[in-house]
Amino acid sequence: MSTRAPKEELELLQGTLDLLILQTLAFGRAHGHAIARTIERRSEEVLQVGHGSLYPALQRLLKLGLIQAEDGISENNRKARFYRLTAKGRKRLYVETSRWEKLSNAIARILSPLPEEGR
Repeated sequence: MSTRAPKEELELLQGTLDLLILQTLAFGRAHGHAIARTIERRSEEVLQVGHGSLYPALQRLLKLGLIQAEDGISENNRKARFYRLTAKGRKRLYVETSRWEKLSNAIARILSPLPEEGR
C-alpha cells in the first residue's frame, strides 16, 4: 500500500492494511476491488491499495479466520469473491483499533507542539 506520489510513499506499520480491511468489512461484505476502492476513497486518495498488497492480505486474514469468503456476482454482473468479517475478526478489529488509537495518540503528543523554526 502506498501514497499516490512515488516520491512521497509512506511506509505503513506492519498489520495496518489488515486493520483497514477489517474496518472496511465491518460495514458489510465486499469484493476485493470494492475493499481497495473504499480504503482509497475514505483516505481521500492518500492510500492506494494495489492487488499485490491486497490479495495476500486477504489470504492472510482468511487463514487466520478473521474473514470468510464466498463467490458471488458483482454490481457489474461479473463473478467475484466476496469477503465478510467473522466474529473473531470483529473482536480483532476492536483490539487492534484500540492499540492503534493508543499508538497514534502517543505519537501525536510527541509531535505536538512543533518546535519553532530557528530554535
